[in-house]
Amino acid sequence: MKNFTLTIAFAVMFIQCNKNKDTKPFPSNKDSSHINSETVKTDSLDAKTFCYLGITGKDSVFVSLDDNLGTISGKMSYKNFEKDSSKGELSGYKSGDTLKLTYEFAAEGTVSKRDIFFIQKDNSLTEGIGTQKDDKGTMRYSDEKKIDYKNGQELKSADCALVTKALK
Repeated sequence: MKNFTLTIAFAVMFIQCNKNKDTKPFPSNKDSSHINSETVKTDSLDAKTFCYLGITGKDSVFVSLDDNLGTISGKMSYKNFEKDSSKGELSGYKSGDTLKLTYEFAAEGTVSKRDIFFIQKDNSLTEGIGTQKDDKGTMRYSDEKKIDYKNGQELKSADCALVTKALK
């Protein structure tokens, strides 16, 4: 009878042990210690910030851009020697390697808007030069196909701390 009772006891224990192995507790959201760090993915969809500086003689251009999946926003400042300077906001989008932006700025006591296109290549921006016409208060390129990037001002990649300080 002892052997029979012992056999039953071992069988019950064996069944209970196998039963516990099959049922794994689901980790709660409150307890992050169960999360495997290899399965956690970081969000790489954040906006990327790029800063540029262009110097021609004693004149400077500072640009800070945030690229959020092709939607561009940022700030730009022209600091001209012995001429009026301007400072304002950039907004627009990226089309291939071309940034098609609108610059809304304050200069000479008035607020103005104008299109400004750049080619973004090799850590630099090259401004597009072309004739513009007034379109309901915004100066727009009259023909985008005739924009010249060869003779436009080139801005080189710059330290964002320096650019941000200049944009204040």
